[in-house]
Amino acid sequence: MYDTKNLIHILTMLECIEKCWIYTQDFKDPNDFIWANDQKELNATISLFIAIGEESKKVDTSLKDAVTFDLSWKDIAGLRDKISHDYRGVDADILWAVIHKDLKRLKSTLTEMVQKIDPPAELLKEFLSTPHYRHLQYYSKM
Repeated sequence: MYDTKNLIHILTMLECIEKCWIYTQDFKDPNDFIWANDQKELNATISLFIAIGEESKKVDTSLKDAVTFDLSWKDIAGLRDKISHDYRGVDADILWAVIHKDLKRLKSTLTEMVQKIDPPAELLKEFLSTPHYRHLQYYSKM
């Protein structure tokens, strides 16, 4: 069993993933997404990627090592650093691909991590009852 302190970081990443999909669902391609609504969705999504990268740094290495993950944790944190320090250098096509391909794999891995933590139902319910995790209600049915 792994420390439940990891749960908050994992749930935060999962919530960010869900929001990335919500913010991009009405766009058919990266160009539409990048320039729509005075870049409101783009800026929100970039902030979510920063949060994902930051939270990924806080998860115990032993838990990261316990799951099969075909992406690199270093690359997840690195994307956060790239976006934070070179906002104008964000490539729309790469960001779009990460949202629609890589985040599915990350979600699957994070879900596996939650199972490995095996948090008490009361703790999970407490987290899910807050507005911070409103898009993760599928966990309350597990």
